[in-house]
Amino acid sequence: MSITVTTWSLEQTSPADLRPAAEPGDDVRIARAEVPSPEFSRFLYTAVGGDIHWTDRLAMAYAEWQEWLGRPGVETWVAYEKGTPAGYVELQAQDGGSVEIVYFGLIPAFRGRRIGGHLLSYATARAWDLAERWPQLPPTKRVWLHTCSKDGPHAMDNYLRRGFTLFDTKAAEEPETAAPGPWPGAGV
Repeated sequence: MSITVTTWSLEQTSPADLRPAAEPGDDVRIARAEVPSPEFSRFLYTAVGGDIHWTDRLAMAYAEWQEWLGRPGVETWVAYEKGTPAGYVELQAQDGGSVEIVYFGLIPAFRGRRIGGHLLSYATARAWDLAERWPQLPPTKRVWLHTCSKDGPHAMDNYLRRGFTLFDTKAAEEPETAAPGPWPGAGV
Protein backbone atom coordinates (compact mmCIF):
# COMPACT_ATOMS: atom_id res chain seq x y z
CA MET A 1 0.00 0.00 0.00
CA SER A 2 1.23 3.54 -0.67
CA ILE A 3 0.31 7.07 0.34
CA THR A 4 0.77 10.40 -1.38
CA VAL A 5 3.18 12.60 0.56
CA THR A 6 3.29 16.30 -0.25
CA THR A 7 6.52 18.15 0.53
CA TRP A 8 6.58 21.93 0.81
CA SER A 9 9.82 23.95 0.71
CA LEU A 10 9.82 27.33 2.43
CA GLU A 11 12.37 30.09 2.84
CA GLN A 12 13.28 33.45 4.27
CA THR A 13 15.59 35.68 2.24
CA SER A 14 16.18 38.40 4.82
CA PRO A 15 16.45 38.50 8.61
CA ALA A 16 13.63 41.07 8.44
CA ASP A 17 11.31 38.26 7.25
CA LEU A 18 11.32 36.65 10.71
CA ARG A 19 8.17 37.23 12.72
CA PRO A 20 8.98 35.94 16.21
CA ALA A 21 6.47 34.11 18.35
CA ALA A 22 5.81 35.11 21.92
CA GLU A 23 7.95 33.41 24.53
CA PRO A 24 6.08 30.61 26.33
CA GLY A 25 7.21 31.54 29.86
CA ASP A 26 10.09 31.46 32.30
CA ASP A 27 10.20 27.66 32.52
CA VAL A 28 11.40 27.30 28.89
CA ARG A 29 14.96 27.95 27.81
CA ILE A 30 16.88 27.20 24.62
CA ALA A 31 20.53 26.20 24.55
CA ARG A 32 22.97 25.07 21.89
CA ALA A 33 24.40 21.58 22.29
CA GLU A 34 27.96 22.72 21.67
CA VAL A 35 29.63 19.34 22.14
CA PRO A 36 28.71 17.03 19.24
CA SER A 37 27.04 14.00 20.83
CA PRO A 38 25.69 11.23 18.59
CA GLU A 39 23.86 9.72 21.56
CA PHE A 40 22.04 12.95 22.43
CA SER A 41 21.29 13.83 18.81
CA ARG A 42 19.91 10.37 18.09
CA PHE A 43 17.77 10.60 21.23
CA LEU A 44 16.33 13.94 20.05
CA TYR A 45 15.78 12.63 16.52
CA THR A 46 13.88 9.53 17.66
CA ALA A 47 11.98 11.22 20.49
CA VAL A 48 10.72 14.02 18.23
CA GLY A 49 10.33 12.11 14.98
CA GLY A 50 9.25 8.67 16.12
CA ASP A 51 5.54 9.35 15.69
CA ILE A 52 5.86 11.31 12.43
CA HIS A 53 7.86 8.79 10.41
CA TRP A 54 11.38 10.20 10.68
CA THR A 55 13.38 7.19 9.52
CA ASP A 56 16.17 8.49 7.27
CA ARG A 57 18.79 8.55 10.06
CA LEU A 58 17.80 5.39 11.93
CA ALA A 59 20.35 3.26 10.06
CA MET A 60 23.23 5.71 10.57
CA ALA A 61 26.19 4.27 12.45
CA TYR A 62 27.72 6.08 15.40
CA ALA A 63 30.67 7.26 13.29
CA GLU A 64 28.29 8.71 10.69
CA TRP A 65 26.44 10.68 13.37
CA GLN A 66 29.76 11.89 14.76
CA GLU A 67 31.03 12.97 11.35
CA TRP A 68 27.78 14.79 10.54
CA LEU A 69 27.58 16.64 13.86
CA GLY A 70 31.24 17.66 13.68
CA ARG A 71 30.88 19.51 10.37
CA PRO A 72 31.39 23.30 10.43
CA GLY A 73 28.01 25.04 10.53
CA VAL A 74 25.99 22.09 11.86
CA GLU A 75 24.31 23.13 15.10
CA THR A 76 21.76 21.59 17.42
CA TRP A 77 19.58 23.94 19.51
CA VAL A 78 17.48 22.33 22.24
CA ALA A 79 14.40 23.67 24.01
CA TYR A 80 14.09 22.66 27.65
CA GLU A 81 11.08 22.99 29.91
CA LYS A 82 12.04 22.90 33.58
CA GLY A 83 15.30 21.18 32.60
CA THR A 84 13.70 18.48 30.44
CA PRO A 85 14.39 18.36 26.69
CA ALA A 86 11.18 19.41 24.92
CA GLY A 87 12.33 19.62 21.30
CA TYR A 88 15.14 20.65 19.03
CA VAL A 89 16.30 22.25 15.83
CA GLU A 90 19.23 21.15 13.70
CA LEU A 91 20.82 23.77 11.43
CA GLN A 92 23.18 23.07 8.53
CA ALA A 93 25.23 25.68 6.70
CA GLN A 94 25.26 25.11 2.94
CA ASP A 95 27.07 26.61 -0.02
CA GLY A 96 26.37 30.20 -1.01
CA GLY A 97 25.26 31.42 2.41
CA SER A 98 22.19 29.20 2.73
CA VAL A 99 21.31 27.62 6.06
CA GLU A 100 18.85 24.76 6.16
CA ILE A 101 16.68 23.96 9.13
CA VAL A 102 17.22 20.24 8.65
CA TYR A 103 15.13 19.04 11.59
CA PHE A 104 12.69 20.86 13.84
CA GLY A 105 10.12 19.51 16.23
CA LEU A 106 8.90 18.84 19.71
CA ILE A 107 8.66 15.65 21.72
CA PRO A 108 4.95 14.70 21.64
CA ALA A 109 4.32 15.45 25.35
CA PHE A 110 5.45 19.07 24.78
CA ARG A 111 3.36 19.85 21.72
CA GLY A 112 0.52 22.37 22.01
CA ARG A 113 2.23 24.34 24.79
CA ARG A 114 3.47 27.34 22.75
CA ILE A 115 7.04 26.05 22.76
CA GLY A 116 7.25 25.30 19.01
CA GLY A 117 6.74 28.85 17.75
CA HIS A 118 9.30 30.18 20.21
CA LEU A 119 11.84 27.45 19.34
CA LEU A 120 11.38 28.05 15.61
CA SER A 121 11.76 31.82 16.07
CA TYR A 122 14.90 31.41 18.14
CA ALA A 123 16.47 28.87 15.79
CA THR A 124 15.68 30.93 12.70
CA ALA A 125 17.44 33.90 14.30
CA ARG A 126 20.41 31.60 15.02
CA ALA A 127 20.41 30.52 11.37
CA TRP A 128 20.64 34.18 10.36
CA ASP A 129 23.61 34.81 12.67
CA LEU A 130 25.32 31.42 12.15
CA ALA A 131 28.45 32.96 10.53
CA GLU A 132 29.11 34.88 13.74
CA ARG A 133 29.80 31.51 15.42
CA TRP A 134 31.53 30.03 12.35
CA PRO A 135 33.75 32.81 10.94
CA GLN A 136 35.03 30.56 8.13
CA LEU A 137 31.48 30.51 6.67
CA PRO A 138 29.88 33.27 4.60
CA PRO A 139 27.10 35.40 6.10
CA THR A 140 23.65 33.85 5.82
CA LYS A 141 21.67 35.04 2.80
CA ARG A 142 18.83 32.55 3.00
CA VAL A 143 17.22 30.25 5.59
CA TRP A 144 15.13 27.42 4.24
CA LEU A 145 13.40 24.20 5.27
CA HIS A 146 10.95 21.65 4.08
CA THR A 147 7.94 20.10 5.74
CA CYS A 148 5.59 17.40 4.54
CA SER A 149 2.09 16.08 4.95
CA LYS A 150 3.38 13.49 7.46
CA ASP A 151 4.49 16.26 9.87
CA GLY A 152 2.28 17.57 12.64
CA PRO A 153 -0.95 19.37 11.73
CA HIS A 154 0.35 22.76 12.92
CA ALA A 155 3.80 22.63 11.27
CA MET A 156 2.99 24.55 8.09
CA ASP A 157 1.03 27.22 9.94
CA ASN A 158 3.93 27.74 12.36
CA TYR A 159 6.39 28.22 9.47
CA LEU A 160 4.12 30.69 7.70
CA ARG A 161 3.47 32.66 10.90
CA ARG A 162 7.23 32.94 11.46
CA GLY A 163 7.61 34.61 8.05
CA PHE A 164 8.65 31.73 5.81
CA THR A 165 7.28 31.75 2.26
CA LEU A 166 6.56 28.78 0.03
CA PHE A 167 8.86 28.31 -2.96
CA ASP A 168 8.25 24.70 -4.04
CA THR A 169 5.68 21.91 -3.68
CA LYS A 170 6.14 18.28 -4.70
CA ALA A 171 4.01 15.18 -4.29
CA ALA A 172 5.29 11.61 -4.38
CA GLU A 173 4.00 8.16 -3.61
CA GLU A 174 5.65 6.46 -0.64
CA PRO A 175 5.09 3.07 0.90
CA GLU A 176 2.75 3.25 3.86
CA THR A 177 4.65 2.25 6.99
CA ALA A 178 3.98 2.30 10.69
CA ALA A 179 5.64 5.09 12.64
CA PRO A 180 8.74 3.62 14.29
CA GLY A 181 8.19 5.27 17.68
CA PRO A 182 11.02 6.69 19.76
CA TRP A 183 12.75 3.29 19.94
CA PRO A 184 12.10 -0.14 18.37
CA GLY A 185 8.95 -1.69 19.77
CA ALA A 186 7.67 1.43 21.51
CA GLY A 187 3.99 2.17 21.09
CA VAL A 188 3.16 5.59 19.75
